[in-house]
Amino acid sequence: MAFGKRIVVFILTNILIVASISVVLKLLGVQPYLTDKGLNFESLIAFCLIWGFGGAFISLALSRVMAKWMMRVRVLEKTSVAQEEQWLLDTVGRLSNQAGLPKVPDVGVYESAEVNAFATGPTKSRALVAVSSGLLRRMDRTEIEGVLAHEIAHVANGDMVTMTLVQGVINAFVMFFARVIAWSLSQFVDEEKRGIVNFGAVLAFEIAFGLLGMLVVASFSRHREYRADGGGANLVGKEKMVAALKSLQNTVQLEGDSHESIASFKISAVKKSGLLALIATHPPLEERIKRLQAA
Repeated sequence: MAFGKRIVVFILTNILIVASISVVLKLLGVQPYLTDKGLNFESLIAFCLIWGFGGAFISLALSRVMAKWMMRVRVLEKTSVAQEEQWLLDTVGRLSNQAGLPKVPDVGVYESAEVNAFATGPTKSRALVAVSSGLLRRMDRTEIEGVLAHEIAHVANGDMVTMTLVQGVINAFVMFFARVIAWSLSQFVDEEKRGIVNFGAVLAFEIAFGLLGMLVVASFSRHREYRADGGGANLVGKEKMVAALKSLQNTVQLEGDSHESIASFKISAVKKSGLLALIATHPPLEERIKRLQAA
């Protein structure tokens, strides 16, 4: 059921993105970049920038709503919460004030055995911090506070917007260079075959450049995770942040690297090497703990 819902959300989101960007291109009067005379670079640049950033920012704008719906997050209200949930609200409120956020994020809980937490939202004023029921059952308050501090640090650092900007730049570069190279290659074949050659080459180069772009995005993501760990430590103290990471490390060791309970931090039980290390969006737990302890 959850998988089916994710597929529906994915399809609807992409339909919305395509429709919205198509309207923007029309309103801005962006002309086709392929003409009888060759490539119109001005139109191509506009096309790639609008598509590259447009899709990323529409997804960001919808991120909080989509997370609530897909994960069935129950947003906590101060008027009707249990004692443990009131502690969550109070803790997120206190950490948000310490971090200087303009508005306390929505706080939510969703039913899942996984040990998970995440922060999302388009701005610092419209963020969501959610934790799983599994995390509440398996972590004590000291460890939970460390996890919450990490997520609040993500919001305070503007990581959602930063990663969206990085992804937008990568998208635009991938689209631009894939089309320029594909068009150049298509000039070496007969005119009647150029259309299909150009289409196939664009697809191939977008995949190839997209994979290279993943390395850049993953590198930025790992840096932001280290920074969020440091920000969390500044909010609640290094000891609580380390305790949270060690608790997750124990989960990895007990459940195994493939268990979804580690999805929040994307942590591996062992240090990855080679390509796996380059495409990992989160650093190994061992490295994160070492950095905190050495700080």
